[in-house]
Amino acid sequence: MDYIEYKILSVLQKNAQLTNLELSKQVGLSASPCLRRVKTLEDTGVISGYSAIINQNKVDLSVNVFVQVSLERQSEEGLEIFEEKIIEYKEVMEAYLMTGDADYLLRIVVKDLQAYEKFLKENLTRIAGIASIRSYFSLKQVTRKYNLPIINPKQI
Repeated sequence: MDYIEYKILSVLQKNAQLTNLELSKQVGLSASPCLRRVKTLEDTGVISGYSAIINQNKVDLSVNVFVQVSLERQSEEGLEIFEEKIIEYKEVMEAYLMTGDADYLLRIVVKDLQAYEKFLKENLTRIAGIASIRSYFSLKQVTRKYNLPIINPKQI
């Protein structure tokens, strides 16, 4: 990727609703080449989609639970089974395979403690091969960033 593509990514991260004309002006290209570059970034998977950032508190989903999951065994089959099940649950916002004490770290978003209890009992505890589950409730979100720290090659 070159300087212009990094600039396109940086601008789109701040506002993905820009028209192609507005974007082209901000990155210093004419409209057609700008559109071609954006299309290439989409086709190659650098840009994997667009979405609205929703304030979870405004839609009554204010509870963030960070969950450490340890599996009984770290076999390839066990990892696949767990990952396939976790992907199905809409409450699981993020899931990471980890090093350290736990095998997975999940971020679960729910309405309240009762909703988390229901999710835990009806979903998470029913996945075969789980050895332990540890839940940590967030008291306050200090910061949350959506834009990656993209650095243009010219800035290095």
